[in-house]
Amino acid sequence: MNHPSAPYLNPELPVERRVEDLLSRMTPQEKAGQLFHTANTLAPGGHLLAEPDADNGVRTARELVVDRHITHFNLLNGTDPYEIALWHNRLQELAADTRLGIPVTVSTDPRHGMFSSPAAGQAIERMSRWPEHTGIGAIGDVRLAEEYGEVVRREHTALGIRVALGPMADLFTDPRWSRGYGTFGEDPVTVANMTAAFIRGLRGGERLGARSVAAMVKHFPGGGPQLGGEDAHDPAHREQVYPGGLARLHQLPFDAAFRAGATQVMTYYGMPLAVPGWEEVGFAFNKPVVTDLLRGHYGFDGIVCTDWNVIESTMLSGDVFEAHAYGLEQLTPAQRIARALDSGVDQFGGDDCTDLVLELVDSGAVSQERIDESVRRLLREKFRLGLFEQRTVDAEQAAQTVGSAPLREAGRTAQRRSLVLVKNADAVLPLSDRTGLRVYAEGLDAELVAEHGQLVPDVADAEVAVVRLRAPYEDRGTALSEWFHAGSLDFPEDVVRHVRGLAAQVPTVVLVYLERPAVLTEIAEAATAVVADFGAEDDALLDLLFGADAPQGRLPFDLPSSMKAVEESREDVPFDTRSPLYRFGHGMTY
Repeated sequence: MNHPSAPYLNPELPVERRVEDLLSRMTPQEKAGQLFHTANTLAPGGHLLAEPDADNGVRTARELVVDRHITHFNLLNGTDPYEIALWHNRLQELAADTRLGIPVTVSTDPRHGMFSSPAAGQAIERMSRWPEHTGIGAIGDVRLAEEYGEVVRREHTALGIRVALGPMADLFTDPRWSRGYGTFGEDPVTVANMTAAFIRGLRGGERLGARSVAAMVKHFPGGGPQLGGEDAHDPAHREQVYPGGLARLHQLPFDAAFRAGATQVMTYYGMPLAVPGWEEVGFAFNKPVVTDLLRGHYGFDGIVCTDWNVIESTMLSGDVFEAHAYGLEQLTPAQRIARALDSGVDQFGGDDCTDLVLELVDSGAVSQERIDESVRRLLREKFRLGLFEQRTVDAEQAAQTVGSAPLREAGRTAQRRSLVLVKNADAVLPLSDRTGLRVYAEGLDAELVAEHGQLVPDVADAEVAVVRLRAPYEDRGTALSEWFHAGSLDFPEDVVRHVRGLAAQVPTVVLVYLERPAVLTEIAEAATAVVADFGAEDDALLDLLFGADAPQGRLPFDLPSSMKAVEESREDVPFDTRSPLYRFGHGMTY
C-alpha cells in the first residue's frame, strides 16, 4: 500500500469523503474488480489457495486479489473456526499489500442450520446449531429471531465474515419449492417480521458499523412462486409465475427488510411470466424490477448483487453449473454484463470476468460513470463496516467464541422451541421417562434413546415405537436434485406400509423433518403421535418425547392433504391447497 496518509485511510473523515478520495485513485482495472463477488475456498490449515480449486471453479487467491483486483468473496468451505480465521487474515494481508490496500469483504451462505448444500450453504458443526429458518417461523417470536441474528453476528465477525448472504425474505407459497426450508414460512406477516428482526440482530446497532454483519437480503422480488414448485437453479425450470396475480404480496417482506435497514439485495434467477410491466428475462437483467421497482419505488440505494453465475458457467462440486442468464441465453457474457448494469445491478455473484467490464468500457458500451456509480456503493459499505481499520481477527479468540457453550445452548433452546406436536392420540406423549420402558427406535442415536428407556431390537418386544423420517423428495440422478430436494411430497408406499406395520403392533410415534410440507395424511392416520421438526438434534427430540420439554412450536405453513391438492394450487398464493390436513399455526402441547 503506497498511500499511508491518504484521506481514504483516515477514519475521522466522513465516509463520503473517503469514498470519493479512494475512487479518484483507482484504475479502471481496480474498479472492475469491485463489481465481482466470487467464490473462494481455503486450503488445509487455513492457507490461501496456491493452486486453482478446479472442482469449484475457484482461481488462486493471488490471481483473484492481485491480478483481478477482486475484494468480495463468498467462502464455500471450512469447518474449523481457527483455520477460517487464519485464512481470513492471510487473505487480508494479501489485499493490504496491493497498491491501494483495499480490504476484502468476506461473505457466506447460511452456516448455522442443520441442512447442508454446496449451492445454498454449508453447515458447520463447530458453530451453534439452530433450526432452519422455517423453525424460527414455527417459534414465531420476533425477539428470538433478533437474538438469532445477534448470535450469527458474533460468530461471523469472530471469523472475519462481514456479509450474510441472507436472510431469505421469500414466501414459501408453493409446498414443493426446494428452497422453502430457508424461508421463515408461508405467512407474509410472519416472514416480514422475522426477516426484519434477523437483520436487526445481524447489524447489532442502529447503524451498520465495525461490529456489524451486513445482510444481503434475498431473493428480490421474491423467489417463491416457481412454476410447478420447481427451482430456477435448474435451467430446465426458469419460469416464475403468478397465477393469482400476487407479485406485490411477495414484495411485502422486502418492505420490512428495507425499513429494518438492509443495505444489500440479491436478485433471483427466475424469469417472470405474464407480469404487467415486467420483462420476461431473469431478474438480474430486468430493468423494470431493479431500476423502476427496487431503485425507484422503494428508493433503495444500496448494493444490488446478482445470484451466482448469471454471466458465465462454472464448476460446482465437480459438476458444470451453467450460466443462468434466463431469457438472454443468446447474448454473450459481455452483453449480459452490459444488460445487468443497465438494469441497475452493481455486482455479479460468482463470476470473476473483470476483463469483460474493461472491454465494455473501452468500447464505449458502458460508461466509466456507470461503473463509478456501483463502485461508490461497494466502497461505501466497506467503510461503514470498518474494514479499513479492522483488517484482521484474533484466530485464538475465534476458536473460543464460535460454538461457545452459551451460543450453542441458545441454538439448542431454539431447536426445542421449534418442535411442533402435530398429533397426540390417547395422550401417548410424553412417554414415561424410566429405564424400564421398552422402546423400539429407528433413525435416532441408540445411546441417547437408551438414556430414557430400554432399547429393544424387535418391535414385537416394545411398548412403543419411535421412527424418525424426513420429508420425501425425488432423486432425479443429478447433483442438483441432491442439493435441492424437489418433486412429489408423497411418502413412498414402502415407508407408509412400514409405519402401518409398526403401528399395528404398538403405539407408534413418528418424528418427521419437514424440510418441505410433506403429505402426512397416511402417516398421521397410522401413527399414534406425530412430531414435526425443522432441523433438530436427536437429544432435543427425545427431551420432548420423554417430557423434559413441552412442545411450543406452531406450523409455519399448511400441511397439504394430498399431492392433487398441491398440484391444483396456485404457486404465488399462500394457503391455497384445498382442505389441508393441518393448518398454519397448528400445534399441540402437554
